[in-house]
Amino acid sequence: MAKVRKNIFVQGLSGSLGKQLVLKQGRNGTIVSKYPEFDENRTFTEAQVNRQNKFREAVAYAKNAKGLEIYIEKAKLSNRLPYHVAISDFSNPPEIREVDVSAWNGQAGQVIRIMAVDDVLVTQVHVSIMDDAGTVYEEGAAVQDDDVWWHYVTTTMAKHSAHVIVKVRDLPGNVTEWIR
Repeated sequence: MAKVRKNIFVQGLSGSLGKQLVLKQGRNGTIVSKYPEFDENRTFTEAQVNRQNKFREAVAYAKNAKGLEIYIEKAKLSNRLPYHVAISDFSNPPEIREVDVSAWNGQAGQVIRIMAVDDVLVTQVHVSIMDDAGTVYEEGAAVQDDDVWWHYVTTTMAKHSAHVIVKVRDLPGNVTEWIR
């Protein structure tokens, strides 16, 4: 693949030359590459089909979301198009880097801290506290402290063996879950 910049012979050209070369217009000039070869009888694995479907969903999301101010701002910072930032955001779920339960021992009024990050924006952090049988003691939304830290203040007493479940959501709706 070659990139051609400021060449009057190929400037603005796109398409294929026979079945040998493909010319595409990029942001930095004309891109010249070898004509692709595909086996007409190829079959895709289930994983490949799933990935293709996921990418189609990402493209559909990005077409609608590329006008959102947050994608426009992120695109300016990364020298990318808002459309590509939206595809990337759709494809990358948020991360739960840390859940700090050291200040919680099952009493009401104690704080559970969550470090949640995303390539664009974490929109929601939800905390549930339940027992082994699935009975919910309490649940609710955590409050954002700064860019990455969120906190949840417990409202009821829970048994020492209670489980904490944290769900983090990003702008496209991807959810990541943490259970302790």
